[in-house]
Amino acid sequence: MTTRKPIYTIAMAAILTAALSGCADFRPSETQGVTADASITANVEAQLNQLPNLGPPGTIAVQTVGHVVYLNGTVDGGLQKRIAGSVAMQASGVTNVVNNIAVSHS
Repeated sequence: MTTRKPIYTIAMAAILTAALSGCADFRPSETQGVTADASITANVEAQLNQLPNLGPPGTIAVQTVGHVVYLNGTVDGGLQKRIAGSVAMQASGVTNVVNNIAVSHS
């Protein structure tokens, strides 16, 4: 009976290893995604703030969720709205832009 004990031990270790490896999570952590989104937001804001024809810095609010950039605010014309969307789309890490910028008709 003593020769069977090591076989059972090895078998049990193999079963536990297989079962526990199925519980492993290899996806990036959510904090990495949040950090990437914050970096994208800062990058897009910096780019937009360098364009005086879009208005004073901070005129366009930028939010990033899951590499999708959301733009909100008001600009003077449709061209400025399109420029802001284009600048945001060209930023590193951006997969899509939701351009909710309003155009004032004053």
